[in-house]
Amino acid sequence: MLTSTSELLHTARRNAYAIGAFNVYNLEGVKAVIDAAEALQSPAMLQLHPSALKYGKSPLVAMCMEAARKSKVPISVHLDHSTSEKDINLALAAGIKSIMADGSPMPYEANLKFTREMTALSHANGAVVEAEIGRISGTEDGLTIAEKEAKMTDPIQAVEFVRETKVDTLAVTIGNVHGKYLSEPRLDFPRLAKIRSLISIPLVLHGASGLPETMINESIRLGVSKFNVNTEVREAYMDVLKTSNSLSDPDLLEVMEKAIDAMRSVIADKLLLFGSAGKAYLHQSPYAEILSA
Repeated sequence: MLTSTSELLHTARRNAYAIGAFNVYNLEGVKAVIDAAEALQSPAMLQLHPSALKYGKSPLVAMCMEAARKSKVPISVHLDHSTSEKDINLALAAGIKSIMADGSPMPYEANLKFTREMTALSHANGAVVEAEIGRISGTEDGLTIAEKEAKMTDPIQAVEFVRETKVDTLAVTIGNVHGKYLSEPRLDFPRLAKIRSLISIPLVLHGASGLPETMINESIRLGVSKFNVNTEVREAYMDVLKTSNSLSDPDLLEVMEKAIDAMRSVIADKLLLFGSAGKAYLHQSPYAEILSA
């Protein structure tokens, strides 16, 4: 059931769990997310990083949209980390109704301007917008941000940012990183609590791969409604390919099935961790499809 991101996140927030948003690149990734979500009766999100959008273009978007429509559980499709108006227009034209307008690499004023313009464009096309202030360190899909460039989200600045841009959700930086955590994760929960007390829209935490259960639970308690997961799922896929390379005559379909199984296992663990398993029924209202239109 194709469902709006807004409906997913607001329902999750009201019921004290979070939505898992998983980056996908091909049919195997899409099947892994849908299969895991259906098996656990959980809502979920299919995310496309701009690098995946550049690779698969509108056919990849169409596959994600069709998979979401045919799914037995609520699924939304989201463009992740887009710094390009061209990419956002491509995604909107392809039917995506959930956009991350990511101006976080820019100075604050430029981020404000870019996000305001992309939010107006997206809203005019019936799409909801996620934005980000602060700067998350780490490496993901060719995007590398040095630790010295990372910057925590300023709660007071976040209030102005949300008011001026009219975004629908906000990704925060509280010590989370893209890719692998090279040391013990340390999240600034007092900062998150302050942001939550000042902002009413749903909050998003990127870099959920590798976060322990206690931190996930505390993040949800303090208002995070969406976690992004990429690294662990991608590694599960790559591990299967590496193992298959050692076979003398690997069968392609068998390798693909093994890759789906490996990714599905990781995704299922995350859906359980985020508390969304068994919550699909909360989203199956007559308004879900209307919101996604």
